[in-house]
Amino acid sequence: GKRKRLNSCVLYDSDESEDSDILVRKVLAKRHCIMDEDDSSEEQQPDKTENTSTSRKQNVFAKLKDLARQRATRRSCSSENCEDSDGEAEEEPLCPLLHTPTESSETDSDSMKDFVVEEDDDNIEHSQSENKTQQKELLNTSNSELLALYLPQLSRCSHYVHFQRIVRAFLIHAIDDTFLSSLYDGTRQKKYAQDMLLSLRYLDDRFVQPRLENLISRSRWKDRYKERVDCYPDVRIVMKNAELMSCQACEMNRYCKFNVLLSGKLYNSTTLEVDDFMSDDKQILKVGKVCADRTRVYHNLKHFKYKLCMDCSSIAEVDGVVDEPVKDTVDRLFSQLEDSGWIQKRYGDLEDFMNDADNFQEEK
Repeated sequence: GKRKRLNSCVLYDSDESEDSDILVRKVLAKRHCIMDEDDSSEEQQPDKTENTSTSRKQNVFAKLKDLARQRATRRSCSSENCEDSDGEAEEEPLCPLLHTPTESSETDSDSMKDFVVEEDDDNIEHSQSENKTQQKELLNTSNSELLALYLPQLSRCSHYVHFQRIVRAFLIHAIDDTFLSSLYDGTRQKKYAQDMLLSLRYLDDRFVQPRLENLISRSRWKDRYKERVDCYPDVRIVMKNAELMSCQACEMNRYCKFNVLLSGKLYNSTTLEVDDFMSDDKQILKVGKVCADRTRVYHNLKHFKYKLCMDCSSIAEVDGVVDEPVKDTVDRLFSQLEDSGWIQKRYGDLEDFMNDADNFQEEK
């Protein structure tokens, strides 16, 4: 067929026969689309209405320009430099006009549509991003307020800071044995007391209780044995001659060669108040090796808080001064314990007990 190569278009015959009507198709290089010459009349129709569409377009651009000025005025009012913001905002809508000369009306229409859509999309995205930012700020503010109300300074406290607060609370309790009960019943509302209460609950809820539950869930202990270990704060595990029998912890047939001796006074796990009922009661239970090891790990963690409190009470009895104000006595004793490394050592013991619980083997 006949082929002609032009800069802007390519013409070729759609039929090879000389007698057939020759349909010439025009391929616009710029548009990358194919149109029949029969449709070229439709393509030329916008040219006839170029003046009308151009005037309509100019009216729309004028309105857009006025709208841009109004928006620029609003932005300039909220800005620190009003004159600079107004000038920049007025120049922005002029840029699209410089890039939209009179080509074809279809091209102008497309460019105008693109201009309008981009302006609307920018405003919508800007407003949406502002709304999202405000919502996040409100959400963060709300969370921080709730955290300050229920768990003050939780995120800013290290584990050791929590432990130091607990030691200080136990020193106060050693001097005033109603301190812990008044702390838990809400009588004391000062910040230092609320911080101590937070740390005590942190020790129970984050350090101790999850590990105790994990140890129990992975064992075959009977409830009766667990209750006994929970009730007695003192334990001794002694090796004896091995005997094939039912383990008194899990009731499985084992070669049991350990005696678990439980003793001590019952106490309230929250306020640590001691119950003198049957204070001399003791329990001796024979268990297998795995249950004996689990008993040691479980008991160390379960009764750590109580024993720490008893140690603080003993220290206050020895070094306390009768006529000294409570605050001064607590500060002095706390400084002595901190300087001697006693607090750090007891915190290390707690970490060891937690690691033992985390690394304890599965029941076999």
